[in-house]
Amino acid sequence: MIEKRQFYIGGDWVDPVAPNDLDVINPATEKPVAVISLGSEGDVDKAVAAARQALDAWSETSVDTRAALLERIIAVYERRAGEMDEAIRLEMGAPRTFTREQQTPAGTGHLQATLEALKAHRFEWPSPRGGSLLRHEPIGVCGLITPWNWPINQIAAKVAPALAAGCTMVLKPSEIAPLSALLFAEMVDEAGCPPGVFNLVNGDGEGVGAVMSAHPGIDMMSFTGSTRAGVSVTRNAAPTVKRVALELGGKSPNLLFADADLETALRFSLESCFSNTGQSCDAPTRLLVERSVYAEAVELAAKIAGEVKVGDPAEEGDHIGPVISSLQYDKIQAHIESGIAEGARLIAGGPGKPDGFDTGYYVRPTVFADVGNDMSIARNEIFGPVLVMIPFDTEEEAIQIANDTPYGLAAYLQTGDPVRAKRVSRKLRAGSVYINGAAPDWDAPFGGYKQSGNGREYGEFGLEDFLELKAITG
Repeated sequence: MIEKRQFYIGGDWVDPVAPNDLDVINPATEKPVAVISLGSEGDVDKAVAAARQALDAWSETSVDTRAALLERIIAVYERRAGEMDEAIRLEMGAPRTFTREQQTPAGTGHLQATLEALKAHRFEWPSPRGGSLLRHEPIGVCGLITPWNWPINQIAAKVAPALAAGCTMVLKPSEIAPLSALLFAEMVDEAGCPPGVFNLVNGDGEGVGAVMSAHPGIDMMSFTGSTRAGVSVTRNAAPTVKRVALELGGKSPNLLFADADLETALRFSLESCFSNTGQSCDAPTRLLVERSVYAEAVELAAKIAGEVKVGDPAEEGDHIGPVISSLQYDKIQAHIESGIAEGARLIAGGPGKPDGFDTGYYVRPTVFADVGNDMSIARNEIFGPVLVMIPFDTEEEAIQIANDTPYGLAAYLQTGDPVRAKRVSRKLRAGSVYINGAAPDWDAPFGGYKQSGNGREYGEFGLEDFLELKAITG
């Protein structure tokens, strides 16, 4: 059993104000692999005080000093990448190969993209007519709340630009997947981060997250998680009028036109939906298919879904693992049952666990056809390996269905016509549009329209989220 009850505050590992143990459960075995302590208001106060004490000195450091720290963190991170692989596998059940090839490298990607953005950024420049000096300054002490599904991805996407901007911070990682965050804190410490610049307090939303959001000593909240929780963060932050950056839920459409290579497009569509066991906020979970190829697409989708392997995260391979928790498993099962009750046609998977998996929070890769966009499985974020297929007749109808959602995080487009790709992508109400299987870009802004949030992360855009703009005239 791994024991990680302490928090990282002011450059030291310190005991919680009041012990409050919580087991970290391995979703593949349903057994504890670690124990942490949940923090409280007193722990947040200590961390904020440390961050405020460090702010004046860190905010005045040079770009070279901040860049040197990021370079040292990258070096430590790359040297200890194998430990990060293992931490993520244990805490969230991500398969060994997937963790090594996708989860852990995401941290390096954000650290390096931020380093490049920092070196290229102009912190002072003249106004357009030359009458004023415009200046970017760090916003101050930042509260960072990160989720469990891509744990180090979101930690690096917030911590790196906050450091680069000259901010100090308090990080609250997900309490059900905290091991990667605690390991990252060790790396930051090993890299020689000045005391108080980076602080970590474990805890749940009520005991720590809400306290941070309302804390008068925190100048900005950056939150990634559910839309419901994002609303709560915003509400708690309102009395102190702090900046709030939110990256929230999604129900991303994937438009498949008849002029696309059907099998290639479908393989990408299902693999992307089921990747990370469907636990990605920008997963393409609504597959909109042009009616002239719809019947063939449904047949192919059922075949491809049947080839998806489910397996033990401890083993190498291209299989998917369990979902994060019993609570998440039960929610996904309820959504699958709802889809059946609403009359959607089940063509792959379905309720219950895959054969041979009595232990672990494993879900059968599931595909529904003949789904109406008004059905609950088309409206709600399921956050599991569940795909819904919706037919359309015209380009205009496809765009209308795609945009008929409270979310707007990502959209996907499969077509053999580059003119159509450009035309349709401009009409989709989403923060990111991926054409014909394009991979995410660490330098491109990431964030959503509508109830998928506000603000943008990654590269230069993530750096600017943590900066205030000042005009000096005269």
